[in-house]
This record gives sequence, C-alpha cells and structure tokens, in this order.
Amino acid sequence: MKKARSLLFFVFLTLTLPLFAKGQSDETEVKTQNDEWVLCITNFDSSSLPSDKTNISNVITRELADRLSSINYRARISPEYAYYEEYAWARARANAAKTLSAKMDDRSKLIYQGEPNWRYSQNIKKIDDDIKKIRENLEEIDKNAPLINKEPVFKLSSGSLNLSFPEPPQKGGENRFCAVQKADAFLYGRITDFYGRYHLVLKLYTVYTRSFIWEDSFIFSYSDIGVTIDEITRILMIILSGNAPAAVAVKTEPETALVLINQTFSGRGQTPLTEFSPGKITVTASAQDHESISLETELVSGELAQINIKLNPIKYVDTDIAGGAKNNVYHGALYVGEAPLTLRLPANNFEYIEMEASNGKKGTAVFMTGDSVEYNRSISLKIFQPNKKGAVDRERRDYYWAWGSQWITGIAAWLGFYSYSVSNNAATYRKNNGFDVNSEFVNSNENLYYFTMGAAIAFGAASIYGIIRMIRYIYISGKDSTPIVNPGGNK
Repeated sequence: MKKARSLLFFVFLTLTLPLFAKGQSDETEVKTQNDEWVLCITNFDSSSLPSDKTNISNVITRELADRLSSINYRARISPEYAYYEEYAWARARANAAKTLSAKMDDRSKLIYQGEPNWRYSQNIKKIDDDIKKIRENLEEIDKNAPLINKEPVFKLSSGSLNLSFPEPPQKGGENRFCAVQKADAFLYGRITDFYGRYHLVLKLYTVYTRSFIWEDSFIFSYSDIGVTIDEITRILMIILSGNAPAAVAVKTEPETALVLINQTFSGRGQTPLTEFSPGKITVTASAQDHESISLETELVSGELAQINIKLNPIKYVDTDIAGGAKNNVYHGALYVGEAPLTLRLPANNFEYIEMEASNGKKGTAVFMTGDSVEYNRSISLKIFQPNKKGAVDRERRDYYWAWGSQWITGIAAWLGFYSYSVSNNAATYRKNNGFDVNSEFVNSNENLYYFTMGAAIAFGAASIYGIIRMIRYIYISGKDSTPIVNPGGNK
C-alpha cells in the first residue's frame, strides 16, 4: 500500500513540476521607461546686487541643492504621464519607421544590382522577411503604448549635485537647455535689493508643459535666511514630489524640550502640524537636565505622523574638589568658583577639571563621576608651575642637538681609534724587526692617540649629556599632560 502511494506521489510530481516551471517562465518583469525625473538648479541671477552681497546667491543654491536631494521620488500626474508616453511612443514609431525605410532602400538597390538569379532570389527573400518583421513590430508599437514609470526616482542633475550651477537659458531656449542638462525641469531664481533686504523670485520650468508651472517671491534679510530657505524647501518639496504631502506633529515630555526636524527649529514641547515631502526625516529633542534623543522616521504621502518623545532626566552626583584656599576651579573652560567646593555633575560621565593658584601654579585632572547619589566623590589635584611658552620645543631641540653630538663624537672616536691602531701596529712591527722608525711618524702617532682619547672622552660626555637631555625632555613634555585620576568616595 505504501509503495502504491509513493508511486502515485512520484507520478503527480512528474506531471505538475513542468506546469510550475512554465508558470514561472511566463512571469516576465515589466519594464518601464523614464524611471528618473531630473531637476537642474541654475545659478541665481544676483547681478543687480552690490559686489559684497552677491555671495547670497551661492548660499541659497547650495542650501537648496542639499535639502532637495532628500526627495525620494515623484508621482506623475496624468498630463505629465501622457506627455512622456506620447514622447516615448513617437520615438519608438520613428525608430521603427526609420528602420523600415532603410530596409526598403536596400531592397530597391538590390533590384538594380544585377546579381545572378539564384543569389538575387535568396537576398530578396531575406530582405522581404526582414521587412515583414519590421512591419509587424511597427504594428505592435502602434497597438501598445509604452509603459512609463508612474513614480520615477527624483534626482538632481550632476551639476547641481556637484554644486556647479549652470547659467539659466535665454527666453525661448528653455527646452534645449533641459536637453543639454539631461533634465526634466530647471529652477530659476533672481535676487534683487529691496530697501536693504533681499527680494528673491523663483520659477520652476518643466519640459512636459514647456512653460513655467510655478512662480513665487520672498522678501527677507540675511539674519532670517534660514527661515526663508525652510519655507522655500517646504513648498518645493510638495511641488517636486508631485503628490500629497505628508505631515508630522511632535509632542515631548518635558514640555520645555527643544524640537528640531531635519536640523531646523520646529518648536518647544508640542510642535504644530507641519507638512513635509514623503520620505525620511530626522527628529531631535533636547531639554535642560535631560538626555537628548535623535530618531529617524519615514513619512507616508497623505498621512499624519504623530511622534511622542519622553526624555530621560539626567542623574546628578556631588563631587568635592579639594585644594588650597583661593585656588580658582574651572569645569572645562567655565569658571565655577574657588576651592574647596562641591560640584554637581552628571553621573557616569568623564569630566575635566582645572585648578589655578594665585602664584600661577596649575593642576588638571580627568575623572569618571560616580553612579550613586548617596556618595560624594572627592578629587584632589596636584598643582605645579606650568611650562613656559615654547619650553617643550626648546627641550626637544636641545635633545636633538645632544643626540647629534653623540653621533659625531662617536664616529670621530671610532675613526681615530682605527687609524691609531693601524699606525701603532706598523711602528711596533718595524721596531721588532730592526728597522728604523721616523721620528715624525712617532710624533704623528702620539698626536693621533691623544685625538682618539679626546674623542672618546667627548663621546662619553655627549652620551651622558644626551641621556640627561632625554630625561628632561620626557619630563617637560609630560609635565602639562592631564592625568586620569580615580576619585575617592565618601558619604
């Protein structure tokens, strides 16, 4: 019985596997065209401004390029989709018609070439088959419109990404400009002076409309340029994303917390409902005596994201700073009082303390604060006279000179000893074998001996001096370094 069931199961698999394989092969990936929508940001016209104010154009274009690069995609509306569909359709038909025309020309040339009958028949049959296939392809193109991506990826042109903004086109050359920049749209801006403030006019040109589809103006001063760029970015993100904006509202605890959305101030405690382009945003919240927090969330088109943030309070511990009276104490670079005193510092955190006495002596320390509020930590700093300005460089230079002198005297002693040994051996050999030795040679040999002894003594002195300079250099260079101390605990 079991064998019969196994046989039936095997037959079932044998018959059904080809069907599954056929189903998988029939599933083909749908290919779309125009998968990207590219925006080119032009160099804003600021020629009417004074020379010392023209840099405002570069500031705005760079900031807009940085912020608009965060847009993920664009949803095409029906007129835009129809334009790109018709454009791709016409291009496909034109290419097919061009190919068909070329084949028809080849057939006409073949008729008048006068080839042998058998070759002519073969060639004419081959060209007729190709013409038939091209006509079938052209009919297929006429029947089926190309598929256009309804949600293309939004991108900035290469020049905008590289912060190299081209000059805007002259009137009538907008479409050609977009073709050269390989862009679907471009952003034009003009900045003029308005009674000591700036007047910015922005226009957005799109290829599918062959016109400017949006225009707006902004008046601002240099001090509130950040707020103006925020407003411009918000409007452009809604327009460029091409779909319903997303919204976000943030509520924090405590209510005094400072809220930043994409590094821009959005309010304190509870922010108003703010529209953004769909995509990722970064929310940061911080409050005094609380741990800051930063989080990233994804906004969905047409939906409201409600974010509730509760900041954890920071735990503080007391740390006693011991020291002589009237010694100034600094926490980092901030003066906090005179020793002895007690500092209230965040728990489990590295802190830097500096103490300065009235006679100019200083002491520094880095330590880890405790984690229990029931115990005080005690820090005692050793104070000393700090190095004078340039002391470490001078010690380093003296040590290098001593080290160099050691090499020079050592080489001189080695060469002198080697020369004296050779000449002395030569003089001894002549004496032992009954030869006369020149008195000048003997005097020269004695002078060489004295030179060798002097060089050896100099080498020894240079070595001792070099060791002293090295020890002093190590001491001086490490004198001002900040020690890491382990504070003691007391109730």
